[in-house]
Amino acid sequence: MTTPRWLVAVGTAAALALAATSTGGTAAAAGPPPPAAGGATASPTVTAPASTTASDAAARDALTSLVRRQAPGDLGTTTVGTQGWRVTSSADDQAGGSEVSSPGHPTRGWLRVHPDDAGAPGTEIAALLQNGACPHVFYSDTMRRCFGTQETGKETVKRFAVPWWYRTTFPAPKHLGADGHAALVTNGVVGEADVWVNGTEVATRSSITGAYTQHRIDVTRLLRAHGDNTVAIKVYPNDPLTYFTVSNIDWTQIPPDQNTGIQMPVQLQSSPGVELTDSHVVQQTAADLGRTRLTVAATLTNPGAAPRQATLAAVVVAPDDAAAPVYVTKTVTVAPGSTRVTITPDDAPALQVEHPRIWWPYRMGAQPLYTLVTALASDGALVGSSTSHFGVRTVSSALVGDSPLAPGGVRQYTVDGRPLVLRGGGFDPDLFLRYSAADTAQQIRLLKSAGLNTVRVEGHFMPQDFYDQMDAAGILVASGWSCCDAWELPTDTPVSAHDLGVLSDSAYAVARSLRAHASVFTFQWSDNNPTPPQEDVTLKAFRAEDFDIPVLASAEDKSSPQLGLAGEKEGPYDWVPPSYWYDREHSPYADDTSLTNAGGAWALDSEESAGHTIPTRDSMDRFLSPADQRRLWREPKANQYHANAETGTSGYNFGTLYNFDTALQKRYGSWSGLDAYVKEAQLANYEDVRAQFEAFLLHSTDAASPSTGTIYWMANKGWPTLLWALYNADYDQAGSFFGAQEANRSLHAMFDPATSTVALDNLTGATARGLSVEARVVGTDGTVLDHGRSARVDLAAQQVRGGLLHLAVPATTAPPQRASTYLVELVLRRGTHVVDRNTYWLSTQRDVVDWAATLGNPQATMTQYGDLTGLHDLPAARVRVSSRTRTHGATSTTTVTLRNTSTSATALFLRADVRRGTARGTRRGGDDQVRTATWSANDLSLAPGESQTITATYARRDLHGDRPVVTVGGWDVATTTLRG
Repeated sequence: MTTPRWLVAVGTAAALALAATSTGGTAAAAGPPPPAAGGATASPTVTAPASTTASDAAARDALTSLVRRQAPGDLGTTTVGTQGWRVTSSADDQAGGSEVSSPGHPTRGWLRVHPDDAGAPGTEIAALLQNGACPHVFYSDTMRRCFGTQETGKETVKRFAVPWWYRTTFPAPKHLGADGHAALVTNGVVGEADVWVNGTEVATRSSITGAYTQHRIDVTRLLRAHGDNTVAIKVYPNDPLTYFTVSNIDWTQIPPDQNTGIQMPVQLQSSPGVELTDSHVVQQTAADLGRTRLTVAATLTNPGAAPRQATLAAVVVAPDDAAAPVYVTKTVTVAPGSTRVTITPDDAPALQVEHPRIWWPYRMGAQPLYTLVTALASDGALVGSSTSHFGVRTVSSALVGDSPLAPGGVRQYTVDGRPLVLRGGGFDPDLFLRYSAADTAQQIRLLKSAGLNTVRVEGHFMPQDFYDQMDAAGILVASGWSCCDAWELPTDTPVSAHDLGVLSDSAYAVARSLRAHASVFTFQWSDNNPTPPQEDVTLKAFRAEDFDIPVLASAEDKSSPQLGLAGEKEGPYDWVPPSYWYDREHSPYADDTSLTNAGGAWALDSEESAGHTIPTRDSMDRFLSPADQRRLWREPKANQYHANAETGTSGYNFGTLYNFDTALQKRYGSWSGLDAYVKEAQLANYEDVRAQFEAFLLHSTDAASPSTGTIYWMANKGWPTLLWALYNADYDQAGSFFGAQEANRSLHAMFDPATSTVALDNLTGATARGLSVEARVVGTDGTVLDHGRSARVDLAAQQVRGGLLHLAVPATTAPPQRASTYLVELVLRRGTHVVDRNTYWLSTQRDVVDWAATLGNPQATMTQYGDLTGLHDLPAARVRVSSRTRTHGATSTTTVTLRNTSTSATALFLRADVRRGTARGTRRGGDDQVRTATWSANDLSLAPGESQTITATYARRDLHGDRPVVTVGGWDVATTTLRG
């Protein structure tokens, strides 16, 4: 097996650094001039190997030698507590910090906690759950019965209203020597904390505060060279209204411990001399993408009292080893304290890369990632190394489309010089902040399947693996501070020096965490714009840390002195009809310049949806008790624990399904039981979500106030939910998910109900040629009311073309005139190949919004609801189904072919599921759905004679040794089961 160049580069960088420091200069044959007083040498040297093979072999030899001689894995940065933590309440162990942090302190009875995939021990409740407390915590209201209830603010649950101890042991780093240095690194705590090491308090809660601050605590003189060293962290209860920390806002029930604990890893940073504490690449890419100038930047720290000489070596490796690596070194004299060192293209011309591989968002191109390896040597020894990845990409934003709707213009983003429509969803971490790399990977599969290119992560900064995976997937990450808690400073009270310091520390740490990630394309405050001091310290930190993406003052249309107008809007959040999204006439600007809950598809809406999501029965049975399920379809005004704690049916109260249920009953008709309720709800969620995304795509190229993006609120939830989710915490994909998937297909035909016309879009990065669309208007009895076919169409990348066909639809009716229901069926072909099939169910009775009563509110006030009850008159359709499963390695793919054999009946809303089955081809029974199956299409409709093949991909292990079977049913098609 060939060793990847980026891995070989670790050894190469180490060898270069050692060679340079051992000769007093660079890794080239001839060393540089002696260093100037107090700084760097004249110029770094770019070294090129005589041949790649020889260089790689030498690098491997050098790395092997270093591993054997100096154990470089023990140098640099390591995570503390990988072998496990012990956690307990201070009410259960009342010893002081000196005793708790002393080696040998008894921990019998303490909770044993394994760190999550981020290397962190997690929250108090997460620790309890690991130790068997509260089984099935997400089922019904089990969490409340186990742990109680909590509102955002001061902790009131007695069990969690006292500090908790987190304790672990670690060995001292080897080879520190007389001049060595070791620092304990905290990367934030949820709450506040005192830190003790080996019986000595090294930091107090006055400094260890903030969920995303980073503190390096000198512990050099406290470490024992032999035996265990102990760190004990006393975490005080979280209060999101006081501390700059984590909150759940109104997204979920509030975790009773308010996530108090340690979400990010605790680390030990060490060096026998000068330290490499930070390294990254700053890039300047030409507008034509033909070249990029890379600057290697690093921070070197000298903890001693005298200047030290050190050599920094850097290797930049191209994606897929497509070009020879670039090797550079620089020798500097490091004064006591921290020194920033840069190697620029002016120093080393090879750092100007011609024809770089460009990173693109999902569907617009590939996601190649370069690798930066840095190594630091001093006094003939390797003292640190670092490996990171980056993408060559540029991001810009501007205000465009000044109009009466938004007089200042609306925010538009451009990536690599190409404007794009943001199609995203809000991202919510696990309710107890348990990070799983596999869970992130599965969620990315779902995001891509739904055609999303963006997630918004509001106030929840994630572990590095999350961003690494988003980089590789091409999913853009909109990051930023939280709303509705301490992060939103009051404007009538000066901020204290302490709080301003925490805000500054948070900004520095967040910038270092995010700046290397190609996926992170923007950063913003949330509902409120920052106060001037808050804006000043944050932007100062961002500039200092080379975090140079667009920063916005608000997720609404607010402004700040330095950043200016944000140009975004928010809302709605509760039920609105599908037609709401097509509105481009109503804006509350004269009364509310924040543009909150301000009409449909115009501007960039940072968070919006039509509210509640009804899961499938498979998912519902996993987290709702029979009593919960009865309330769901019988009591629309009842609080639903798996929405949130709120009651009420208007304003910002989302704990009941009253508005959704009212619209469902008015539009689709009454239901007689849970299955009928769920069946109708799937169609309602599908059509509303599809309309949201399609409307924003349809109007994205309008000159006046274009629709530049929509962030569905939300893509996911950190627990099973009935509120705001395209897919559920168990990966359940209900109607809402497949509505988004249909709207966001790469090549897509859509019907504009406002004009009765057909449009096409191309969401890829290349021109699509030879497209044509066929359209039919069909009555519920199968009568074809209109039919049309477009001419051949070519669409450029990211192009939208409307008005391709005008369809004659039934005339509008109004009560007491009887309404009728009809279908619009679109088939998009590329040549003779079908690439998209899209079916709408529509009513002659329109949904009519009372705009005067609606603007500014999170839900619609209706004067008339549409009438889709005619769907119940659809005749039964016959569908022939076949399926086949193939397995390649660990992945299984089930292919299902559906053919509507009816002569006149449309097979509406066909749903397929892969399930665990028996050898006889029957369902295993119980919870047998393969939850991780990701479908190419589902909830689809077929006209008579039409067929479609869809695929589901999933991990073979998720069959648990069973054989796959497939179930298929639909609105007017009986459910059948067949071998997969």
